[in-house]
Amino acid sequence: MTALKQYDRLEATGLWRPAPQEQRREVVLTFGDATLVISDNAMRPLTHWSLAAINRSNPDERPAVFLPGPDAAETLEIDDQVMIEAIEKIRKSIARRRPKPGRLRVMGVTALTAALLFVIFVWLPGALTRQTLSVVPPAQRAEIGQSLAKEVQHLSGATCRDTLGLAALDKLAARIFSGPTPPRLVVVPDSIPEIAVLPGRILLINRRLVEDYEDPAVVAGYALSANAAIADPLSDLLHHAGLLATLKLVTSGSLPQKALRAYAEDLVSTPTALASGDVTLNLLGAVGISSIPLAMAIDPTGESTQSLIDSDPMQGKLPAVLLNDGDWVALQGICGG
Repeated sequence: MTALKQYDRLEATGLWRPAPQEQRREVVLTFGDATLVISDNAMRPLTHWSLAAINRSNPDERPAVFLPGPDAAETLEIDDQVMIEAIEKIRKSIARRRPKPGRLRVMGVTALTAALLFVIFVWLPGALTRQTLSVVPPAQRAEIGQSLAKEVQHLSGATCRDTLGLAALDKLAARIFSGPTPPRLVVVPDSIPEIAVLPGRILLINRRLVEDYEDPAVVAGYALSANAAIADPLSDLLHHAGLLATLKLVTSGSLPQKALRAYAEDLVSTPTALASGDVTLNLLGAVGISSIPLAMAIDPTGESTQSLIDSDPMQGKLPAVLLNDGDWVALQGICGG
């Protein structure tokens, strides 16, 4: 035992009582390998106490009273300061090496708590969201999108519904989006940014995009790029709504109105997210649209959109006709103004 090396020649006297009913007797104390040896004056060993088990019954008092164990009947009184300090130092050294069940329990509970918190707040929301997204059918996504659109309308006003304008809007959607069921384009009076992408393939369009520009390529470019920028609008909605709202969707098939309202408020205050320049250019080029009208609508100075201007996919080509003049005029008047 390393703590004993400096004390292997230390001796002192003390008063030893083998049992409470017996008289105390003077003894000689020396250190063994891992024991305190108690001998008579002729140096005949009387008993050995394990250093690892020694207890002191009167801390900070003199003479020090030691016991061979917490419930032992034997006692040993020592008045020699050097011997007392040696025993105390060895006891503390052994105590530091002894396993601490309480500390281990605390560490175990802490680790378990951390694991549970990780599951609840980190892994579970993501796993539940992924599972929910995999099972929500298109029809239900459309219902959620329509409910969200109604919440947005409380902030932006009712959707614009001029008959000729709606027909022109449908033509534009069919023209720029591939597939038998293109996203549904909806024009709203105000309050939202240029485009808001909702679950169920619904794109809300600020009326400014059809009223303030002379080229339908602007609204078409915004619609194509914004739609491509968001992989799954329902995923964004569920992350914003949180775990409890997602659980309600799983169990009841609908999201809380409060969650929809909060997300609608976030939509109207968040700038439109557009796809990267390369993605946007590819989308525009695929349907024969110049990127210059979109670039100038985003930044009239052209400084921040120079790459869209320089890489216009229609350079040297004639851009496609998105809408005839009559349909474009009808779309510009969709809000009745």
